[in-house]
Amino acid sequence: MFVLALVKQTVRVPAEKFDRDVDQAISEELNLKFANKVVMDVGLCIALWDIVKRGESFILPGDSGHHTKVEFRYVVFRPFMDQILVGRIKNCDKSAVQVTLGFFDDIFISGQNLQNNSKFDEKEHTWVWEYESEDGKHELFMDTGEEIRFKVIEECFIDTTPSAPGSEAPDSSLDPIKDNKKMSYRIQASIKESGLGLLTWWMG
Repeated sequence: MFVLALVKQTVRVPAEKFDRDVDQAISEELNLKFANKVVMDVGLCIALWDIVKRGESFILPGDSGHHTKVEFRYVVFRPFMDQILVGRIKNCDKSAVQVTLGFFDDIFISGQNLQNNSKFDEKEHTWVWEYESEDGKHELFMDTGEEIRFKVIEECFIDTTPSAPGSEAPDSSLDPIKDNKKMSYRIQASIKESGLGLLTWWMG
């Protein structure tokens, strides 16, 4: 679910932080820039892991801050395909069930990826699995807040960066950064297998 991304980038530290330890100041700036942001084709950045290498610092003309080339590792949320995770149902509509992990909400299970014989209940505004057993048919509701076990089947990165004619992207392996993770990174999941779905379905 979490991976370490190795990154090389030039970091600017403002003048007001010159009295601090260099590594501490650089770490603060990296977390300000990346924490809780989505990076295209990398994932949702969580926190700085460590600084691997730090070059010399330099000051550019007309800029009071100093710039330092650093190589660092960042903790990134990006589950692998077919990974099994447990979250909670956040919302339901006719098209899908939305699942949250607490720190990430954009996980969707479409109607076709629910258990067979599932239907959307307009009155209760939730999905229901019509489970048939030896003693008859049972309606199992997928209520908001319930814990659910699901499998990751697809991921989607969407470039939401505004672009202007003739503009060039900054020279960085982690650009562009998306401030709105809700728009730029989505996960498609499935519970269409035995053992997947609400944890209460398989207890007992």
